Amino acid sequence: MIQIKQLVKKYSSRQETVIAIDDVSLHISKGAIYGIIGLSGAGKSTLVRCLNLLEKPTSGQVVIAGQNLTQLSGRALREARQKIGMIFQHFYLLQSRSVAENIAFPLEISGLSKREIKTRVEELLHLVGLEDKADAYPSQLSGGQKQRVGIARALATQPEVLLCDEATSALDPQTTLSILNLLRDINQKLGLTIVMITHEMKVVKEICTHVAVIHQARIVENGPVESVFIQPQSDIAKEFIATVFPSELPADLLKEFATHHDSEIIRIQFLGSRASDPIITDLLRTCEVRANILYGSIDHLRSTLFGTLTLELQGNSDQLNVAHRYLASRELKVEVIQRAL
Repeated sequence: MIQIKQLVKKYSSRQETVIAIDDVSLHISKGAIYGIIGLSGAGKSTLVRCLNLLEKPTSGQVVIAGQNLTQLSGRALREARQKIGMIFQHFYLLQSRSVAENIAFPLEISGLSKREIKTRVEELLHLVGLEDKADAYPSQLSGGQKQRVGIARALATQPEVLLCDEATSALDPQTTLSILNLLRDINQKLGLTIVMITHEMKVVKEICTHVAVIHQARIVENGPVESVFIQPQSDIAKEFIATVFPSELPADLLKEFATHHDSEIIRIQFLGSRASDPIITDLLRTCEVRANILYGSIDHLRSTLFGTLTLELQGNSDQLNVAHRYLASRELKVEVIQRAL
């Protein structure tokens, strides 16, 4: 659906040249909910604005549904943009227009008849759950309701792609969850490809199927959400994951453990049904080791259970080797954090 090929965006002034996007390439499949996460200033918002050419790339290509947008201009580009909806952190609603009139605005520009516009607006009000707010004005709405209007407006021209630039950053946690649930529902009902720009890993955790981590203008890691969460390769990805799945023990606490002869501290990660299996009970029964649970948590990635468990295992070298083979047979990721000397 979306192919980003060696994309570069530079901003030049008399004093300096700033590289906002540096040789970025990504493939986003049709129907995916693709998260692009990074710190402030990493280049993620510039990247999403390059996808619909609100920012013109310095070089590289943006291909959506087989069409190279970087080769278009004028009317052809305007027509291509109608297939790309976008919602923003600060909503950008027209204050002098009602909810229904805000949603109708892009349809008026497209030249639809009043009857067609009325029908489409009613469909969208139902989709986002605002049937009773059609005649209200933005000043009368909550933040979540404003974002629902923004989503309906972005969907008015029946786009194939929805770009979300920090769409939940201005919302409280409960409202954020309701908006993410709405976006998930829209993705499933309409088969819409959604690109989520965010600095919050909890957004990625809740709904994204894939994620790319951008750092200092470059993509440092990308892949299915489960793969990145279980085996993050970059330091910045590990930092983001720790904000929603803390798994580290402070160094001073670690020093208090693994002091016994033939002992070690390991971290086990669980995914899916493994998170609810009695693996530790079976480990103790079959491997003749002793275990001291130091830290553990179970949460979810979208609808899949995900957990981490930090253990001190005690036993002789043969017993510890048997324990590792057992855990490997259960297809678990095991990391040795510390061994006693």
